[in-house]
Amino acid sequence: MSYRILTLNSISERGLACLPAAQYEVGAQVERPDAILVRSADMHRMALPASLLAVARAGAGTNNIPIAALSKRGVPVFNAPGANANAVKELVIAGLLLAARNICQAWEFARGLSGDDRAIDEAVERGKKNYVGFELPGRTLGVVGLGAVGVRVANSAEALGMQVLGYDPQITVQRAWQLSSSVQQALSLEDLCARSDAVTLHVPLADETRGLFDRASLARMRAGSVLLNFARAPIVEEAAVLDALDSGRLRAYVCDFPSSALKKHPRAITLPHLGASTLEAEENCAVQAAEALRDYLEDGHIRNSVNFPDAALPRQSGSIRIAIANNNVPNMVGQISTALAGAGLNIAELLNRSRGEYAYTLIDAEGSADERLLQRLRAIDGVLSARLVRSPD
Repeated sequence: MSYRILTLNSISERGLACLPAAQYEVGAQVERPDAILVRSADMHRMALPASLLAVARAGAGTNNIPIAALSKRGVPVFNAPGANANAVKELVIAGLLLAARNICQAWEFARGLSGDDRAIDEAVERGKKNYVGFELPGRTLGVVGLGAVGVRVANSAEALGMQVLGYDPQITVQRAWQLSSSVQQALSLEDLCARSDAVTLHVPLADETRGLFDRASLARMRAGSVLLNFARAPIVEEAAVLDALDSGRLRAYVCDFPSSALKKHPRAITLPHLGASTLEAEENCAVQAAEALRDYLEDGHIRNSVNFPDAALPRQSGSIRIAIANNNVPNMVGQISTALAGAGLNIAELLNRSRGEYAYTLIDAEGSADERLLQRLRAIDGVLSARLVRSPD
């Protein structure tokens, strides 16, 4: 057998090379796809194929993917966390320097000079006092969200001589190990705002983070501070930011999300969503997404999924593999085991993992299985999907 992968955007050739042509049919016109590879295409209005087993986003954010609808069908959605982290980190540091040294405003001033070189030199000497900035060493950077990007930003800022405060109630053990020991813990978002000369946001967009930086948060920031947002536009309240810029509460707002109001403001620096726009980041994201798809399709393994738990099980020699996605409710494993026993299959190995309201089960069994067994498994109340996991020919 071979697998069919539908691409909704142009995907890096390095990523596509992870899907061998002899085993995978990949392209923008593929019908009845087993999986979808996507970057920025909006899937919310897309008719989801009945054949669909998985979706992989060649990037970190998944707002363009109907995760809730796919979850109810037992379809894992993969992303590429950390694959573009260095690219975003470099742009955040660049944004901090742009704001600290008034570089964009000074550049516009210099581009607008007229006359001969003597006239330009005189204008420069008169005008440069309007663009006096500040240096980073000794200043405090507050980092909200210590995931793949936030940790890198914190460590880089510390290496530049800044004092760094970090705030993330959900920081993982892995990220904590990666964080410089010099980074201090902020006790709350309010504490971080009050103690920082600049604040950078690195949290995903969710119900609890939408409008996270509102008028109250901005009012707690030091007068003349800098706010950087390379996460998602709705994490800040734009009207509140504009008022803070007008009042001087904010020295600058640097973001990756232009709008009609922000792009006109003299102290807002808006970039055209450049965070992950490097050749290296695009390749890394494509490779990570393609590898996650292949691992899932060929072995049933889940890693870097945003809606189902991580799960990996070494294959038992001579066994068949069954992958089941289900609601995380009691007695699911018991019912699944009973169905397999009724089909005359002996379970050689079983792995069950849960995450929130969903669970995933991998089973290696001795015997043979057909579509009738899969139909019995799918008929169990709470089972969302069930398939035989076969390596491509």
